Amino acid sequence: QAERRILNISSGAGRNPNAGWGVYCATKAALDMYSRVLKAEHADSGVRIVSLAPGIVDTDMQANIRASDPAAFPALARFQEFHSTGKLASATDVAARMLAYLDRDDFGQTELDDIRNYQ
Repeated sequence: QAERRILNISSGAGRNPNAGWGVYCATKAALDMYSRVLKAEHADSGVRIVSLAPGIVDTDMQANIRASDPAAFPALARFQEFHSTGKLASATDVAARMLAYLDRDDFGQTELDDIRNYQ
């Protein structure tokens, strides 16, 4: 009878294609669909589920991306610019915002969301 909330960490890459990231994009898109299916299967039992994109976060993954071979990742310059212009969110800030999102009264009303919608 307990309230159950599931928060899956998605990515904009699951909603927008990036050349060179086929597997990453496909697995994040699969996570989004899985979240939608879970909602369809379990909404009547009170389970609330969201697949939430965290935005562009300053992580080790971002550092690895910026070190990519431009031939393998055509969007490299865009990601380097995100870093050089300070457009990467801090992991600590995003984590705090995600915890607050989990506590929202309207959590689960949409199964796909983006933390950047809640500034």
